[in-house]
Amino acid sequence: MDIVNQTIVMYFILQGLSDNPKHQTALFVLFLTIYIVGIVSNSAIMAAIATDSKLHSPMYYFIWGLSLVDICVLTTIVPQLLVSTISQRKAISYSRCIAQLYVFVGVETTDSLLLGAMAYDRYVAICRPLHYFTVMDKKVCTLLLAGSWIGGVLVSFLYSTMVVRLSFCASNVIQSFFCDVPPLLKLSCSDITVNEILIFTVGTFLALVSIVPIVISYIRIISTVLSIRSSEGRRKAFSTCSSHLIVVSLYYGTIISTEFRPTSSYTLERDKAVTVMYTIVTPMLNPFIYSLRNEQIKKGFKQMMGKCILFCKF
Repeated sequence: MDIVNQTIVMYFILQGLSDNPKHQTALFVLFLTIYIVGIVSNSAIMAAIATDSKLHSPMYYFIWGLSLVDICVLTTIVPQLLVSTISQRKAISYSRCIAQLYVFVGVETTDSLLLGAMAYDRYVAICRPLHYFTVMDKKVCTLLLAGSWIGGVLVSFLYSTMVVRLSFCASNVIQSFFCDVPPLLKLSCSDITVNEILIFTVGTFLALVSIVPIVISYIRIISTVLSIRSSEGRRKAFSTCSSHLIVVSLYYGTIISTEFRPTSSYTLERDKAVTVMYTIVTPMLNPFIYSLRNEQIKKGFKQMMGKCILFCKF
């Protein structure tokens, strides 16, 4: 498995989640189930929003975009994990590894920026309701969605370029279940100082354009909601942003604990649970969080199912 005195690696070995053969079948069934549920539920959310004209508003455009990102995240990570789980040879070619890294960083960055845009949308809806459709018009929504994806492409290109410049000359065993930046930097025998500075700089910038707007938006939202006199009014106001707040908490609560610290402290045993949470479990849970807490999406989904049943009868 080890490659000695080489600077060009043809493939990597993904260590995975467990080396115990007794766990392989259980892990395969578990992650296959999560993948199927995640793809079907996110696709159902997208279909419900697309087919119900009542859901053609800024808030639901962003939820549609978030479901698309979740599908991309799951498809980038889980199929390779399933192959590695049941295969005796847990190898991934160098080019596929870099491609997986590129797509993963891109969609995760897009996810982060999209959550920031959704926070701004909720701020306008609650704090400036009379101007909501003027401020959040189609052009603004398109720019926010496009900006999130463009930001993801640029960051992933930057990260991938820096990783491609590294040398791997001692071992090709990645201490993770997919190709991510921290385990690859840990594996490299090159000087990674520039890479770590880049990660810190880009991470700080992303925090300024996503986390900071979220915090500021919710400070304003909470202040506005608390000023509402009726308890029913406060409940309705909080209900409009509760789903987004839960998703934000799940996402940032796990990703910050793994990404924003020195590469030297990265270990699979310490981080595999939280890594699985934000790369696999959270994208699967997001549609349930929104559908269970949003009556309009429930109605849209029921209408879509009714149309499907009626179509199948004919």
